[in-house]
Amino acid sequence: MLELRHISKVYGVDEAQVFALNDVSLTVAKGEFVAVMGPSGSGKSTAMNILGCLDTPTSGQYLLFGSEVSGMDRDQRALLRRHFLGFIFQGFNLLARTTALENVELPLIYQGVEVEERRERAMAALAKVGLEGRASHRPSELSGGQQQRVAIARAIVTRPGLILADEPTGNLDSARGREIMELLTQLNREEGLSVLMVTHEPDMADYASRIVTFVDGRIQCDVLKGANDAA
Repeated sequence: MLELRHISKVYGVDEAQVFALNDVSLTVAKGEFVAVMGPSGSGKSTAMNILGCLDTPTSGQYLLFGSEVSGMDRDQRALLRRHFLGFIFQGFNLLARTTALENVELPLIYQGVEVEERRERAMAALAKVGLEGRASHRPSELSGGQQQRVAIARAIVTRPGLILADEPTGNLDSARGREIMELLTQLNREEGLSVLMVTHEPDMADYASRIVTFVDGRIQCDVLKGANDAA
C-alpha cells in the first residue's frame, strides 16, 4: 500500500546539515495497524509528514497506492490527501462553532459531494463511532473522548485507504485513551482500515499489530507483534 525507499530528509547545509531522516526504508501493507514510536527528535514526526503528503523528502522514493509521491507538486499532493488519506490529531482540530455532524461533513464538502449524500455519510460515520445521538452537539458540549470520536468519524467519512493518527490519545486520560484505541482496533479489524499511528505511549502502541521504532533518523527496530509473541 505504501513504501518508503531510502528516504532522507536533510535540513541546513554544510556543517549545519542535520538528517531528520537518514536512509529510511519502510513498507506497510493494506489492512495493517502500525504504531510508530521513538524519542523526541527521532524522525517519527518527519516520517509521518512525508507519509501524509505534507512534506517531501530530500532524497529517496515514496510510493503510495502505486503512485510516486516524491515528484508530485503541492496541488497533486493535496488531491491525494483529500481523496485517499484520513487524519486524526492529538488536539482533535474540530471547528468550535459547528456541530459534530458539520465537522464530519467538512471533508466531503471539499470533495464536492452533494448535500444529501454527505449528510447521510456523515451520520453513518458518527454511528460507527457510537455518536449518532450527538450529531447536533458542538465540541464544547462533548467530552474529550467524544471529540476524538468525532475526529475519527471525520477521518473515515471519505472512505480513505489509510488513516494517519498523530498521538490520538495524547490529550485524553487513560480510560478515554483505551476507548479510542479499542475503536481504532475495531475499525482496523472489522472494516479493514489501514492505520499508521505515532505514539509515545507503550500501552497504546500495544494495540497495534506492528511497532516501528525510530532513533536518530533511522528505523531502530520493526517488530511484528504476532511473530514476536509466538517466539
